[in-house]
Amino acid sequence: MSKTVNKAQNQIKDLVLGAIAKAREKELLAGAEAPVFGVEVPADRANGDFSTNAAMVGARAFRLPPRKIAEAICDNMCLEGTYFEKVEIAGPGFINFFLCDDYYADILLEINEAGDSYGRSDWGKGKSVNVEFVSANPTGPMHMGNARGGALGDCLAAVLDYAGFNVSREFYVNDAGNQIDKFGLSLDIRYQQLLGRDVELPEDSYHGEDIIERAGEFKEAFGDSYLSKSEEERRKALVEFALPKNLENMKAAMAKYRIDYDLWFSELTLHNGGELKETIDILTEKGYTYEKDGALWYKNIEVQTEMLLAQGKTQEYIDKLELKDDVLIRANGNPTYFAADIAYHRNKLEKRGFDKAIDVWGADHHGHVARMKGAMKAVGIDPDRLDILLMQFVRLVRDGEVVRMSKRTGKAITLVDLLNEVPIDAVRFLFNMREPGSLMDFDLDLAVEESSQNPVYYCQYAHARICSILSKLASEGKEVRACTKDELKKLTCPEERELIRYLSTLGDVIINAAKNYDPAKVTHYAVDLATHFHKFYNACRVSVEDEELMQARFFLCICVKDTMKSILSMLKVDAPDRM
Repeated sequence: MSKTVNKAQNQIKDLVLGAIAKAREKELLAGAEAPVFGVEVPADRANGDFSTNAAMVGARAFRLPPRKIAEAICDNMCLEGTYFEKVEIAGPGFINFFLCDDYYADILLEINEAGDSYGRSDWGKGKSVNVEFVSANPTGPMHMGNARGGALGDCLAAVLDYAGFNVSREFYVNDAGNQIDKFGLSLDIRYQQLLGRDVELPEDSYHGEDIIERAGEFKEAFGDSYLSKSEEERRKALVEFALPKNLENMKAAMAKYRIDYDLWFSELTLHNGGELKETIDILTEKGYTYEKDGALWYKNIEVQTEMLLAQGKTQEYIDKLELKDDVLIRANGNPTYFAADIAYHRNKLEKRGFDKAIDVWGADHHGHVARMKGAMKAVGIDPDRLDILLMQFVRLVRDGEVVRMSKRTGKAITLVDLLNEVPIDAVRFLFNMREPGSLMDFDLDLAVEESSQNPVYYCQYAHARICSILSKLASEGKEVRACTKDELKKLTCPEERELIRYLSTLGDVIINAAKNYDPAKVTHYAVDLATHFHKFYNACRVSVEDEELMQARFFLCICVKDTMKSILSMLKVDAPDRM
């Protein structure tokens, strides 16, 4: 929250409590001490800039109608030395406060003093948060779900950082398990086919052209020398050759997308370092595993039932969920993906000690959420330390029609195809215009449109327009200088006041976005800020005869420009000086 806004709200609390104390001295109010009351911003500014329900909640304590209590409070209130010029009683007893010029001036001075840190807060108290997102299977190219997940995860991490958390971005590399075995088999079959062998690729293998490409590269490097090797040796060599190439492509795509991970965590380290076995041993020691049909199973039904009963759910409700137990170690001795996932989250929360782990998953993984949180409880970790953000699917749309194939390649559109076709600014911004849980149509035409209909262009244009205003005035010999508080108090037009009020809310917006894991609140703020600025610009001429008013409007423009730049920078979107 803005320091100035916080100060104003605290002044209201002090004013009300002081007035109640005076009214009690005059025996206008009697009875118990004043109860806790709230201070909020009314939906309609005609009802004041701030409002309190102190009289409403005090009715029982003071044994009077709220309106009588409100009158006693207002009659004993002195606004001198505060941010308020008047106070009114509305309806059954709401007390409304109206701001004076000093408040608006102080908001602008605060923004100017904070610079690019305006909007930051210590709300998160420096708690460590691991945000894991994208984590695409390294056996093939990244798709549209990864595109949305990348923008969402990276911007969420930025929002949490601004809200005062110590944030780490992470990509979980699934370089072990069944998918790697399937990867090796698929490469092997394609390699043999390229060398003339009559072998068929199983239906459940990877059929993408990227597999043929990697097998071809392996053939170019090693010829037919691996045909004489054992199947195990050949597949191992193919995976060791192809997987690093895929991983490098992923890292390049993420870098192009302006995503910089703190750690690319290898699943293989859990297997080779003993953490996977250690985690399974813990589950066994706690009695949460059993053997059946040669496999080791996890008692998911028992764990989730315990948790749901503790939450007040009935057995009838639980039975309808049709819970099932899960395999941890297959009959062939290979651990499942779920087993590795438990070990991985234990690594984040226990071994590395993050206060919170946030995973960004596709909505198709919704059934995995409860059992993963249950598994945390089973290994002795508070399940509330793990949060899963489910993200709905994306459809690409052009000319009102769903698009699945790239015009250039004729193949399914990948993340890299999208980044090559659409400005990265637009991709990052537009993917964060909807809350994660909502289905999304990504309009390819809108993303490249240079008009106010394109939200990112609209925000960038507001920044560039201010830069142009300042440049034009400088060319006319009008220099921008520091403003005094008295000069800033000249900003009294409704559009000026509304713009300043909106600027003051950025800190709360960021905290709210962090609290709800929803960066869309920040992109919407940026769009609304641009709208408020354009309204001001159309209503209030900046270059006026009154030099002090002109400087104050310069100052306001600069505050808007710097705030917009900070927001766009948070989202890793460019803020151009000209367009």
